[in-house]
Amino acid sequence: MAGNTFGTLFKLTTFGESHGKAIGGVLDGCPSGINLDLEAIQHELDRRKPGQSAIVTQRKEPDEVVFYSGIFEGRTTGTPIGFAIYNTNQKSKDYSHIKDSYRPSHADYVYDKKYGFRDYRGGGRSSARETASRVVAGAIAKQFLDGISINAYVSQVGSLRLEKAYSELDLKQTESNAVRCPDPETAARMESYIKEVRKEGDTIGGIISCVIQNVPVGLGEPVFDKLHAELGKAMLSINAVKGFEYGSGFEGVKMKGSVHNDQFNTDGSTSTNNSGGVQGGISNGMDIYFNVAFKPVATIIQPYETIDKEGNMVKTKGKGRHDPCVVPRAVPIVEAMAALVLADFTLLNRTIKL
Repeated sequence: MAGNTFGTLFKLTTFGESHGKAIGGVLDGCPSGINLDLEAIQHELDRRKPGQSAIVTQRKEPDEVVFYSGIFEGRTTGTPIGFAIYNTNQKSKDYSHIKDSYRPSHADYVYDKKYGFRDYRGGGRSSARETASRVVAGAIAKQFLDGISINAYVSQVGSLRLEKAYSELDLKQTESNAVRCPDPETAARMESYIKEVRKEGDTIGGIISCVIQNVPVGLGEPVFDKLHAELGKAMLSINAVKGFEYGSGFEGVKMKGSVHNDQFNTDGSTSTNNSGGVQGGISNGMDIYFNVAFKPVATIIQPYETIDKEGNMVKTKGKGRHDPCVVPRAVPIVEAMAALVLADFTLLNRTIKL
């Protein structure tokens, strides 16, 4: 299986399956001498872990990261950072009913056709549990990117939308509620709606918005390795993501160029930021902001029809522990992937200037 590595210089390779002994990763290219706050890394994992509230999957995993290399006396050594997160609460029997059939909109069918064999327990390698390893690496990347702030939050659940720009919000309020929406009133409505959907045995999608501030001018390349293209790739690699837009995004098509253009100030900043902090594939020093759309979780706790390995139509029903809405737990994943992209481009920028 290819495609388990992300990044060029600041490079993460992940391993493991949802119901295997452990998941983990190797982070290569991290510079030496970085003082790591290990508690901060664990805190990021705690934000993603299952069982943290009534509106997420009730799988109980401590998600405690264990480091095996690359760190000595609290500082990075410059060698590969190896780590693992051990699985402790697998209930593989919850998936025995799909051993010989394929769940609609899951990776089951294509995985089986591609590899000729699949680990049906929780989706195996295709499970979103793999993203915990990304959060560990992203937490390290955040500490490497000292001074750059990355804040994601839930801005939409179903049709319930937060009608405020990030500049109007107190992003410190994001962690004050289970939904991770920085507007308490909107968060309460979102939480009630997710609970209603869960009672129906159904799921709902949503949008996570992210803003990156204090980014220096010059990250990214003007042709294939555009900064926004790599951010898009990073976000689209996250399970259940269906869309990515940055800056004015799709709303930009409604504007004339005379309105959409970001006029310069004498210091190089711009009076507006429809570009979303990226021009010509290169960061311009303004805030980078983008939206990531997540589909409804594919596993629904309702009866449904599907096909088995022989192509026969069969009736079954979703079982197990699943998120009714993935976006609250995906907030730290979005931040982690953004951090990995920026860390990689920061190192690439250093090589250009040598």
